[in-house]
Amino acid sequence: MTDDPRSGPATVPPDAGPATAPGIAPPEPTGLTGRLAADRTLAVVRANRIPDAADLLGSLTAGGIRILELTFTTPDVLTHLRAAAAAADALGALVGAGTVLTADQARAAVDAGARFLVTPGIRPEVAAVAVEAGIPVSLGAMTPTEVAQSLDLGSEIVKIFPARTLGPGHLKDLHGPFPDARLLPSGGVDARNARGWLDAGAFAVCSGTSVVPPAAVEAAAWDDITARARDFTTALTTPSTSEEN
Repeated sequence: MTDDPRSGPATVPPDAGPATAPGIAPPEPTGLTGRLAADRTLAVVRANRIPDAADLLGSLTAGGIRILELTFTTPDVLTHLRAAAAAADALGALVGAGTVLTADQARAAVDAGARFLVTPGIRPEVAAVAVEAGIPVSLGAMTPTEVAQSLDLGSEIVKIFPARTLGPGHLKDLHGPFPDARLLPSGGVDARNARGWLDAGAFAVCSGTSVVPPAAVEAAAWDDITARARDFTTALTTPSTSEEN
């Protein structure tokens, strides 16, 4: 680990556009939206085993990724949430729960220390728990109807999933009727195409298995994950050459 795990959050040059869309109040700097406005990415972890969630979080922050989403597809996720949440403040990080499908899961995640909730689709009951707990929720959506539903349910950030299916052009199309929506593509985003998603209007992007491969997580390959995180955050500030945009 480096001596200063807070160093290295991604900053996108002015030509990439504003981090906050017109018409939306500036986000709180220490909350999910504020952190994503600054860093432009969060790491989504799915693994069969996490040897040490605090060390996992430390490896990511050392590479410049300060937001961690632990998914309910990971066995014993609530234990890992507690461990990561306990280490988050010292690392200047934020930890939340993903693939939250039910109100019971949402409440359990909040009790375990999750500071935000993420769903793969429209889950009104999860949104209701988040609103009641006073924490952000990011509901998954793909179509204009789903984006509208997500916003109506209080989603501060709308997760566009699976993003790889239609590509960055779909994000541009969604911003036609929803110019102020904060859109977060997830699925198929890696260091090669991440900047292209930002150029297409993404508020931030999810970094998944390209940064946190399950095998690396399960092997506690923390130095490898730090290097992957650093490569990803560096790519966010590198002008895109993708033809998808």
